[in-house]
Amino acid sequence: MASTTQLDDAAPQHPAVDLDYVLDTLRSLLDIPNPSGYTDQVVHWVGEELQRLGVPFELTRRGAIRADLAGRSSSPDRAVVVHLDTIGAMVQRIKPNGRLALAPIGTWSARFAAGGRVTLMTDTGCRRGTVLPLKASGHTFGDEVDSQPGTWDQLELRLDDPVDGVQDVEALGVNVGDYVAFDPGTEFIGDTGFINARHLDDKAGVAVLLGAVRAVRELGAELPVDCHLIFTISEEVGSGSSGTLHGDVAEMVTVDSAPQAHWRNSREDEVTIAMMDSAGPFDWHLTHKLIDICRDYEIPHRRDVFQYYRSDSASAVDAGNDLRTALVCFGVDSSHGWERTNTQSLQALAELIALYMMSEPTFMRDRDELAELEGFSRQPMGPAEAPE
Repeated sequence: MASTTQLDDAAPQHPAVDLDYVLDTLRSLLDIPNPSGYTDQVVHWVGEELQRLGVPFELTRRGAIRADLAGRSSSPDRAVVVHLDTIGAMVQRIKPNGRLALAPIGTWSARFAAGGRVTLMTDTGCRRGTVLPLKASGHTFGDEVDSQPGTWDQLELRLDDPVDGVQDVEALGVNVGDYVAFDPGTEFIGDTGFINARHLDDKAGVAVLLGAVRAVRELGAELPVDCHLIFTISEEVGSGSSGTLHGDVAEMVTVDSAPQAHWRNSREDEVTIAMMDSAGPFDWHLTHKLIDICRDYEIPHRRDVFQYYRSDSASAVDAGNDLRTALVCFGVDSSHGWERTNTQSLQALAELIALYMMSEPTFMRDRDELAELEGFSRQPMGPAEAPE
């Protein structure tokens, strides 16, 4: 297929993304504990960073952020979406032995929770502890430590406080329903570019988006159309961008992680453009527009399909928004576990997002919610055409 990419003539340059800024931003975000439902602090941090970048924004009632980059035209406007919330856990009950039973926030394996150092957020302050299997020591339980099931009901939180029972725990101000945030365990490997941490999903995406915005602002590029920057706060529990678009967005690109496997097409050091996830295919035209940008600007990229994955794009469509959606990703190994990505992927993704924001709308006719058949898009149906 021939390239259809149209970049603003006033700003066709390849944007200079400051990778050091992206990585410093990621470090700061990883230091903030914010499982779904406990996101106020990270909302404040991102809001303050948007203020430093000179980007106006508003908050929804619960704290999702909608920032605005003005373009020459206000329609058909677009959005780029990331999510601030992470997986975590909640206190399900206080056990007679003074330990805490947990329920997961978001969908993730108890195997990756075991051994985690955590912060418990109570009504009166934070406490520290460790999540352990019920049989945590071979010196005590012998070979049974290897045969117990790896499920959430086989875990308990041991507080770093002298407690022997329910009353001792309650005296600390601990209650059922308190949030548990898992330490990220961040490690940057300088010579290889690998980044290891919990919660790269989607804090790396947030850092990348802020880096792309900074690059566009420093370039002085006038965007052809308004671009909204959406930071959602409940993607990990399914609702995500369902309440942030207000029906005015014509096309939306979600930024998230690409889970790796030996049989997947994604790589940790490239951009992944998702063609479909568990909610179905993404918009053909918007997706191929992003592929064309990667091809035209020599951004390393791959296509992939995620059958066990759902993103903010799905929640936007489920909420009744009639818009084109796409999903672009940084590569991540061991998603929702001990995650790993690479700086090359973050750099490439930031460049793609910046170039997308500077590109013309996919279709100008999308400014109208309803239109005639004449002028409607066509997907290729004839003989194969080699890409340029």
